[in-house]
Amino acid sequence: MFSKKLSFAVLLSLATSVLSHYTFPDLLVGGTNTGDWVNVRKTNNFNSQAPVTDVTSTDLRCYTSQTNAKASTATVAAGSTIGFQADGPIYHPGVINVYMAKAPNGDASSFDGSGNVWFKVYQMTAVANGQTITFPSASMTTVNFQIPKNLPSGQYLVRVEQIALHAASTFGGAQFYISCGQINVTGGGSGTPGPLVAIPGVYTGNEPGILINIYYPIPTTYIQPGPAVWSG
Repeated sequence: MFSKKLSFAVLLSLATSVLSHYTFPDLLVGGTNTGDWVNVRKTNNFNSQAPVTDVTSTDLRCYTSQTNAKASTATVAAGSTIGFQADGPIYHPGVINVYMAKAPNGDASSFDGSGNVWFKVYQMTAVANGQTITFPSASMTTVNFQIPKNLPSGQYLVRVEQIALHAASTFGGAQFYISCGQINVTGGGSGTPGPLVAIPGVYTGNEPGILINIYYPIPTTYIQPGPAVWSG
């Protein structure tokens, strides 16, 4: 009986997946939504909402290979809280990472984010207690995080990813929902962000937090993908 119920739950999750995709089109600055695709680069999936599943694809970076989109750059203060807003509830169980990368020429609008330039500033992981695994991001519509107070001033790409794990029991099954915003950080400090990683390159797809069956057997631990958070 348990296995039948479990199989039904898995099938239901997969069957509804097409109806429950989402994007992150909006940046939140000072608690205000700045509008769809204003400070966020319009992603390839702005209509389809289809995720990225190939961690070796350049679409893992900002998902703009078709739109080639740029955005306006929002000014934010170091130490302030900003966020991304989804166009619907985060339906799929999964985890969240937020990365930033400083534009080497001082202009975020012309920066493609290539190279070992990305560092993680926030994560929302899963909670596994040996008996159950839960995902705090479930049903959220906004992802808020603090710009590190000691982050050097300048223009940055800021990238949110929600890694949906409902179909992650096979390689390539994890779904990445991604957006990149453009910000100009003012009043910063003299910190040295790191460790620095490349996107793509940060993941192989075989990480235990990416290639994982969250249904059975229920994981007793969860390892967040990517580098450690740099808090400044």
